[in-house]
Amino acid sequence: MKKKPLLFLLLPILMYGCKPNNHPVAGKIKLPAAVGVQAKSLCCESNIPNRFAAYHTTIAAPILKPAGTHQGMVWIPAGTFIMGGNNSQAAPDEFPRHKVSVNGFWMDITTVTNEQFARFVKATGYKTTAEQKPDWNVLKKQLPPGTPKPDDSLLQAASLVFDPPKQAVDLNDYTQWWAWKKGADWKHPHGPKSSIKGKDNYPVVHVSWYDAVAYCKWAGKRLPTEAEWEWAARGGLQDKIYPWGNESVDAGKPKANTWQGHFPDQNLVTDKFYGLAPVASFPSNGYGLYDMAGNVWQWCADYYNNTYYRTITSNTGVQNPKGPKKSYDPDEPFTVKRVIRGGSFLCNESYCTGYRVARRMKSTEDSGMEHLGFRCVQD
Repeated sequence: MKKKPLLFLLLPILMYGCKPNNHPVAGKIKLPAAVGVQAKSLCCESNIPNRFAAYHTTIAAPILKPAGTHQGMVWIPAGTFIMGGNNSQAAPDEFPRHKVSVNGFWMDITTVTNEQFARFVKATGYKTTAEQKPDWNVLKKQLPPGTPKPDDSLLQAASLVFDPPKQAVDLNDYTQWWAWKKGADWKHPHGPKSSIKGKDNYPVVHVSWYDAVAYCKWAGKRLPTEAEWEWAARGGLQDKIYPWGNESVDAGKPKANTWQGHFPDQNLVTDKFYGLAPVASFPSNGYGLYDMAGNVWQWCADYYNNTYYRTITSNTGVQNPKGPKKSYDPDEPFTVKRVIRGGSFLCNESYCTGYRVARRMKSTEDSGMEHLGFRCVQD
């Protein structure tokens, strides 16, 4: 069994309230055999407890770009649609289907790229969550009482990197393909020895919700609501499963950067990309938006609540929903989470289907991962 950092051990602790049997070793630890990790709706992403809530609420990056400029954006018209799951792969939190109306807005044609994020960092001196050492005093407030403190050697600036196994593994245990890697961040997506040189047009990754919000403020924009995101992803199509219609992701020509083959140990690379792809490598949807399915998950403004759709369903529909007032995930009730949408290069028919326009996912606000990015909107 692959050894994993102790921060991964906090996940089953959250779910079971048990304590680890192993003493932490610098950087690595073996998961106790008695501790199982359940799949739930984790998909190809993991959920690390919130580490920087107290710190990031004080960040306010200056707006250095004039609001009202729409370069690199496309107008999404106002409209009404039925929001929620509409096929056999839909998860319980995608129901009930409900009528939603949204006002028109501008949306980035692509997810934010490395080049764009680099300009933001150069202008502001901003440090992302992944570049900062976790604070145990903040972290423990998100965990059940009595959770043991990880060894200090493990509380290092780090992020989650895809670490594929060489053989088939239990898909209920996502620690088999994720590694908590010291020195991984937006400039070093695979760890300290990697770089983004020559990848200006790739989506920026390893960005937390706080990082995405800071960039949006600097750019005079904001994150889309979950409803805006789904309406835009549908691209003018009514009641379809994917941004391109109902044709299966694996049928015909490649339509998005996803995983082909046996996940997570074998990728057939039918779409020509093993990992991330440059933005706009696949056809746009009906609104001219690229990568609304696959490549990277995308942050939304909304808190995640698994029963939110039940609270807003009405015969007349809902206008411009902003999401629930509080976050709640029964899988990890102690952590605050935000909605992420769109799927990633790790999504596939056998395990994830995150590229469905109705697919909801969630992650802690401080999460940084190799397959998580964002795009902005503007009123």
